[in-house]
Amino acid sequence: MALSDIRQRTGFLFVAVMLAYVLLISAQVNSRSGVPLLEAVTFGVFSEVQRAAAAVIGAVQRSWSGYIGLRGVHAENEALRRQLSGLEVRLQEERAAAARTRQLEVLLGLQHQLQLSTTAASVIATGASPDFRTVTIDKGLNAGLKPDMAVIGPAGVVGRIVTPSARAAKVQLLIDRNAGAGALVERSESRAQGVVVGSGEDLLRMEYVSSIADVRVGDTIVTSGIDRIYPKGFVIGRVESVDKGNGIYKVVRVRPAVNFSQLEEVLVVTTPPAELPPAEGAS
Repeated sequence: MALSDIRQRTGFLFVAVMLAYVLLISAQVNSRSGVPLLEAVTFGVFSEVQRAAAAVIGAVQRSWSGYIGLRGVHAENEALRRQLSGLEVRLQEERAAAARTRQLEVLLGLQHQLQLSTTAASVIATGASPDFRTVTIDKGLNAGLKPDMAVIGPAGVVGRIVTPSARAAKVQLLIDRNAGAGALVERSESRAQGVVVGSGEDLLRMEYVSSIADVRVGDTIVTSGIDRIYPKGFVIGRVESVDKGNGIYKVVRVRPAVNFSQLEEVLVVTTPPAELPPAEGAS
């Protein structure tokens, strides 16, 4: 065995003997509080270990409690968001119901003002073809509706019934290019007459207006009743432009009073049109 190994082992043995001696003395020597010194030192060391462990455990517990709390707050926020979404939907429904109520009130007021029998109906569909401007209403033959009955709204003339079924009816809008109505200028100084026809667009044309007739931009155009479909005096629209035309008839463009893209409720005139007076010379 090498001399260095002997010296190393002797050193280790010496250190071990000294530690044993110290421990033996510590076990026999008491501290000022009467507790053996070895026990006091051991307790001090382990108490620090326990303190550190308690600190770590406390930190973990606080972190876990915070995590659980955050999850609770997140769940609460989700519940509040769902509740808010539900309230927003309900608010929209109430606004829609209020708007519909206002429209029905206006329609009911118009119905009371008219000297005609009418039936209220709701628009349930719109024609898909731009060449045929129509809507479908939720009343039909069962409600007494017939072809060529006039359809009006709070703002003015809408159109006429063309195809009724048992519980629905198709309405040809006045802006349909195949639609027309007898018309005249409401202004008493003019009373110029003509025929309003649809163009398929959002404008109407008033045709057969004499070149010497007094027609101005802004004039209100109303039904004349000569077509025996639309009662006399219902608003069609306002004159938007007047051109000289071909020298015989003026070219008059009319902006409809009704916004046909927002139709929801209408009235169907069920009173038969008044008999026209016989023409002069008729038997």
